[in-house]
Amino acid sequence: MQIERLIQMIFYIVNHRHVTAKELADYFHVSTRTVYRDINTLTLAGIPVLCTKGAGGGISLIDGYTIDHSVLSEEEQQSIYRGLQLLQAANYPDAETALHKISSVFRTALEPKWLDVDFSCWGSSETEQIKLSDLQYAILNRHRIRFLYYNTELKKSERTIEPLRLVFKSHAWYIIGYCMDRKQIRTFRLSRIKRLLVLPEIFERSLPPSDSPTPACSEECSLPCMKLKFSPEIAYRLCDEFSENQICLHEDGYYYVTVPYEPNHWTIHYLLSFGKYVEVIEPEPARMMLKEAAAAIVKLYTP
Repeated sequence: MQIERLIQMIFYIVNHRHVTAKELADYFHVSTRTVYRDINTLTLAGIPVLCTKGAGGGISLIDGYTIDHSVLSEEEQQSIYRGLQLLQAANYPDAETALHKISSVFRTALEPKWLDVDFSCWGSSETEQIKLSDLQYAILNRHRIRFLYYNTELKKSERTIEPLRLVFKSHAWYIIGYCMDRKQIRTFRLSRIKRLLVLPEIFERSLPPSDSPTPACSEECSLPCMKLKFSPEIAYRLCDEFSENQICLHEDGYYYVTVPYEPNHWTIHYLLSFGKYVEVIEPEPARMMLKEAAAAIVKLYTP
């Protein structure tokens, strides 16, 4: 549409200060005649566009002209720009276009570009990278989704849900939705979702207004506490893995961590990643499970 092109043309000229008609024609995929018609329209609308001929000529705006953004402080502009970068990192549709437009208006937010955010893991495939974009589409357009889901025991199940909210919490993305199989609101970790498919079926459900945890989160909050003892050699991992109020440094130089963990295979395998630098103090069943798992590893390397 012409009105959208005219607005984008203003942003482009503001951002580049001095351009040629051919440059604008190539950028907007129109003829130079259309560019000059657009420039005439902008001039009639009161936009101070200058056109100069000859060597070094081109299209620019009168010195000192800018789009008024005085209602926002520089700090607020930076916050808006960072937010758009986060959307771009999550591969949200049109985020890059919006980022380009905003950068034309908030020039100070671009110089220098100090923030680079990428939520995808190293070596992630293109399929994994577009998962967030598909989920955003499904949530906003109220489409049901179907996927294969692997729980903490790596048991596979096919789920159909009505996606209601996308959440980023504690280093991971989660989708909250109404599970058609369990007939309740459930929370699913995106890294365990495979073969995501957006279905044509439309739903009308909304997320309950209550701020109480979803059933899955409630179950997690009721897990038994596990007391762990960590050697100082592994201290660098503790701040990344646990919250500050869970970590206590004792006089013996060891770190004691109390966390709500279910003593299952996933938990034991996770604790094994700390090697000899962790000891389960309690509960006793978890302590025995870790001991048996370590013994099984030793047995693999025993002649």
